Amino acid sequence: MIEAPPTLTIKKDLRRPTEAQIAAFHGAPTGFVVDAMFGGGALSNNIQPIGGGRDLTCAAAGPALTAECGAADVLAVFASLKFIRPGDVIVSSFSAYSGCAAGGDGLIGMMKNSGAAGFVTDAPLRDYDGIVSVGLPVWCTGITPASPHMSGPGAVGFPIQIGAQEVETGDMIVADQDGVVVVPFERLDEVIQHLERIRSAERAQDERVAAGLQVPDWVEQLLASDRVAFKE
Repeated sequence: MIEAPPTLTIKKDLRRPTEAQIAAFHGAPTGFVVDAMFGGGALSNNIQPIGGGRDLTCAAAGPALTAECGAADVLAVFASLKFIRPGDVIVSSFSAYSGCAAGGDGLIGMMKNSGAAGFVTDAPLRDYDGIVSVGLPVWCTGITPASPHMSGPGAVGFPIQIGAQEVETGDMIVADQDGVVVVPFERLDEVIQHLERIRSAERAQDERVAAGLQVPDWVEQLLASDRVAFKE
């Protein structure tokens, strides 16, 4: 006989970056973070700021708190409210199910009241105007009025698959108007070091573009090399 799973499974020890590691990602554009990971880390581009960001400017950087909900069920993400620490970004896997909402303005409001910095899900949400009024940055796949279930099973704090990436509690989530990026916990210090170099390089390029740069030096050098053939 196959036993029924627990209604909820909660991870006991929830790892978290240091405050210095968290601060290192504040204000970092998602593109810089992806470059600092040599092109990796971005969630699939169907996970976007709610409403395309037209009514709510979405930007957040904080440790992930994961909720594995499964299709059409929101019990785990409601349970995650109990475990939010200020600055967390709740990341909820809905199995990419689009047939109903993975939450609404009430859930989002409670997240904000609990100190969350943002919410990411691979499903639609509901109560658009209410979510905008709450003001918590949210990334989702769209809007629907359809209601979810709340029966489980579900899990909080364990690794999840979302947007073609694996996310674990304690990974850093960096999200803005361009989308969402996950930085694995084990790579935080490495990526922070690369991120500083990316920031410096981007500042230097921005200054050159503002001063009138038309063609990058590396393009000029390539065109002048024997690696390029000009033909009639």
